[in-house]
This record gives sequence, C-alpha cells and structure tokens, in this order.
Amino acid sequence: MRLKINGKFEEFETGTVQDLLLSKKIEPRMVSVELNSKILDRNEFETSSLKEGDILEFLFYMGGGR
Repeated sequence: MRLKINGKFEEFETGTVQDLLLSKKIEPRMVSVELNSKILDRNEFETSSLKEGDILEFLFYMGGGR
C-alpha cells in the first residue's frame, strides 16, 4: 500500500504503526507518531492499523546540549 511518510510517498505491506517502525529500524521509544493529523500514544502503535493513503509524520527525539 502507499503511505505518505514525512512528506514522501512510500510503499509498505499491511500492518500496524509498530510494524512500520520496526521495518524502518526506528526505536518506538525515540519517536512520536502523528497519523492522519492525530498524535498517537505509544500504546496505540501496536493497535493502529495502517490503510492505503494514510499520512504519517515521525517526530524524533534528539539528545544534545551543553
């Protein structure tokens, strides 16, 4: 299926947000996910099924500072 992830279209087999993160080697604890303009709680990653045309934004936590 075709998804829009961070502004770019990508192909992905059916599954959940958690499946997508794992397939992209993204640590679920280090990212917030917006699915179709709704910020998901981390406990929703495993239960949120993806559908053709869904729009996702990944917001990554970065360490740093002084």
